[in-house]
Amino acid sequence: MRDRHSTRVTAAALTAIVATLPPVAAQTASARTAGGASAEAAPTGTAPASRAPACTPEALEATAYQAAQRPPGAGTGAAIVAFTNVSARACVVRGHPTVAVAGNGSPERNLPLKVTRQGSAAPVRIAPGGTAWVKLTFVPVRGGADGYCVSGAAPGMFPSLVVGLPGAGKHQVALVEGEITECDNKVTVTAVSATRPS
Repeated sequence: MRDRHSTRVTAAALTAIVATLPPVAAQTASARTAGGASAEAAPTGTAPASRAPACTPEALEATAYQAAQRPPGAGTGAAIVAFTNVSARACVVRGHPTVAVAGNGSPERNLPLKVTRQGSAAPVRIAPGGTAWVKLTFVPVRGGADGYCVSGAAPGMFPSLVVGLPGAGKHQVALVEGEITECDNKVTVTAVSATRPS
């Protein structure tokens, strides 16, 4: 009887003490009294995806080629841009690219395209010699040699693109074969990815 009464008094005293503590301390104290042992609080955040630094423009070399899967039409349709890490250490890229067509092949005379983002972005770590990719899908040019745009606008033809990655600079790139043809100055872009798109 005496022992049971002592336990009730101790529990009541502890409850009164906990009530006067700040919320975080009160939760910790409650966990200790409820379980009889110290309970570690769960971490409130997650570790960074990679501790590698962001890629600098100089660390990346861009190349582009026509995608295997592209909308029907006579123009480029879709292109894959590969960013290869040419530096000696790993670095990180992330986000969706900006895209402009380079007027007369000059990045200073570029025409920014209206970008529609596709998919969610996550940091991508690129090891030295490794590659990350983005896919660009253009409004296709229809018809044959004298192509046309469904919208009625005149098709555009450009020798190169200027593709920008957040924090990693803008990169001028031409297709391995052919020129970039598109309609309406619009492009749909994927987020940079460690998986090569088709």
